[in-house]
Amino acid sequence: MKTITVDILNEKAIKLLEDLEGLKLIRLRDKDQSHKNWLQYKGAITKQDINEVDKQLMELRKEWD
Repeated sequence: MKTITVDILNEKAIKLLEDLEGLKLIRLRDKDQSHKNWLQYKGAITKQDINEVDKQLMELRKEWD
């Protein structure tokens, strides 16, 4: 499978693409829709002080040594 980006210059092209999708030749993905799926995670990670993040990173790096 290969992914490409297409700029729609004429609304008639959307119908043609939908017809190709109906024939199972292509799959259409709405960029805006995929972005909305990520919104459910908004605020899941709390903001931390940069010094605290640096400290945690240093500790993690030490574990790998």
